[in-house]
Amino acid sequence: MTINQKLGIWMDHSEAYITDYSTDFLKTEKFIFEFTHQIREGDMRKSEVTMLHKEKDEQNRYYKKLGEIILKYSDVILFGPTSAKQELHNLLKTNHLFDKIKITVLPADKMTEIEQQLFVKNFFQ
Repeated sequence: MTINQKLGIWMDHSEAYITDYSTDFLKTEKFIFEFTHQIREGDMRKSEVTMLHKEKDEQNRYYKKLGEIILKYSDVILFGPTSAKQELHNLLKTNHLFDKIKITVLPADKMTEIEQQLFVKNFFQ
């Protein structure tokens, strides 16, 4: 695991695009939140409370997996159109493992993968 790397994450509540800016070649990977519309409909038939608990648990797992990725970097930008980036940032601030990682949160619209890469590149230059 190499530290002093830069990472950009465009995210909303259902997916994240992770762009590694540590090399000259920008690499982006898609990461999907696994709580699907079909699961939601199935759980709503059972109970709304059950569905809400399951969705919250899945959302926490989604943020935890992103946090595990972020731990490998020293400088991170979270950006996207929803409040998901701020929710993740607030969660990370409560964990001292992230104290030495510089995390910036910025608003951004829906973007193509190329636009995300340009956003990350311009931010870190």
